[in-house]
Amino acid sequence: MNTRLVLLALASALLAACASQPQPLQGEFAQISPRDAAETDRTGAMVRWGGRIVQVEPQDNRTCFEMLSTDLNLYARPYWATDDVGGRFIACRTGFYDPALFERNREVTFTGRITGYENRQIGGYDYRFPQVEADVIYLWPIRDRVDVVTRPTPWPWWGWW
Repeated sequence: MNTRLVLLALASALLAACASQPQPLQGEFAQISPRDAAETDRTGAMVRWGGRIVQVEPQDNRTCFEMLSTDLNLYARPYWATDDVGGRFIACRTGFYDPALFERNREVTFTGRITGYENRQIGGYDYRFPQVEADVIYLWPIRDRVDVVTRPTPWPWWGWW
């Protein structure tokens, strides 16, 4: 009986160690996109949203981020394999976040609560932005872009064994 308990504790510890998201981004969140939230009032919902920075707006006592949302991958990092975006949102947090570091097109994931909506213009279009009061702002490292160039092999049997 004691061995089973030890094995169960060991298995639980191993499963906990396999958590894929960074610790600050883990938790339970509403499965709703910013586009869906803009269409229906979801004020108060806890969300984990991410995407690329459109602009950063430092204010008196907080910083707001206008974001272009995308799906998040297994690690809660913004996924950019397609042009399918989930709308835009604004995330704000108390404190100063330097626009030189949080520059345009950097990938960021936020967790927080939807606190309301703000109407802004994108060009001449009136857009309704869900606004999130962020608990966590997770700035992802810049991805290294690598172009892979393949050339035909000189011999038909090269590399086949």
